[in-house]
Amino acid sequence: MDDIVKVRALDAESQRALALDTLSAILPMDRRDRLAQLLTDDDVATLKHLAKEGMGENSLRALTSDLAYLEAWALAATGEALPWPATEALALKFVAHHLWDPAQRAIDLRHGMPADVAGELRAEGLLRTEGPHAPNTVKRRLASWGTLHRWKGIESPLTAPSLRSAVRLAVRASPRPRRRKSKRAVTRDVLDRLTATCTTDRLADTRDLAILLLAFASGGRRRSEVARLRVEQLSDEPGVLLDPLDPNSPTLPCVSIQLGRTKTGDADDERRVFLVGPPVKALLEWLDRADIRKGAIFRAIDRWEALEERALTPQSINLIVKRRCTMAELDPKDFAAHGLRAGYLTEAARQGIGLPEAMQQSQHRSVQQAASYYNGAERAQGRAARLGV
Repeated sequence: MDDIVKVRALDAESQRALALDTLSAILPMDRRDRLAQLLTDDDVATLKHLAKEGMGENSLRALTSDLAYLEAWALAATGEALPWPATEALALKFVAHHLWDPAQRAIDLRHGMPADVAGELRAEGLLRTEGPHAPNTVKRRLASWGTLHRWKGIESPLTAPSLRSAVRLAVRASPRPRRRKSKRAVTRDVLDRLTATCTTDRLADTRDLAILLLAFASGGRRRSEVARLRVEQLSDEPGVLLDPLDPNSPTLPCVSIQLGRTKTGDADDERRVFLVGPPVKALLEWLDRADIRKGAIFRAIDRWEALEERALTPQSINLIVKRRCTMAELDPKDFAAHGLRAGYLTEAARQGIGLPEAMQQSQHRSVQQAASYYNGAERAQGRAARLGV
């Protein structure tokens, strides 16, 4: 009888894995089998519905990750699958397990996440931190939990005043400094060192040079945007003068990129950014050498320099940045692909470019968010911080 149950469970997991295949363009499919174990049939059906309704790729990817974690936590903490609707008590338990006071934990081992729950999640590779979770991570997972309730058409306990109060108090009790996605910004001087490692005639060097220059010059594009960029998004534009004030100045090539759906925009937004000069030349050289006429622009290259059909993943873009840092004798721990986004705005500030103009290229909608990318070191050198000198 147990064998029959195991076979049925295996069949159910296989069916969920096949269903997740339909979301392969969005979800991290290297984790497909693990997701099939963690998620229920209803979970997969909800995700497919959200994809059909047009939820953004990054949002759906984060939602899937959060849902998988919630399912695993519920099983470890209660011995049962995540209930729908969840109870307010369960949501409060989630907060207590993830936001806690290290000082209190030192004198009371029952405070915070129980050791057996943490051990089970750590063994599954779902828990990496030793201390309390980052408040933003907990808030995001609670928000995802609430979103899933709404999409399932059931009442959510996540809006209860007691829960909001618990989160607010827990955040105060477990303060953590906000960590940047990239410790250091990839400013122009750093970018020059990275691109200097792309000088051979290897196909990978041509590709990586185009990636670095495009990601930076197009406003600091997110790694997900770079990874899914397609030829169909590119348009030739009239050349622009090297010196706009000199009509006899040399003309530079120009290409526009139709962004489509981004983290803060919809697919229907007519939002474009422009590439001018060296980034355009690097991009066109890559497309020509790789003989890419349609589809994904940046693709994997095997060890024999053969181009693969599949597009690079966002994580691959990140690894390329880190590999180039190592080659440039920079510490890869200090840099990530997101450093290109911070670096673009930091460099714009260095060059005296106004924030509104820089935001047109970076496509930030929030002045506060855009300004937050300016590194503290750069702000310390700025005139605003030195008025009292």
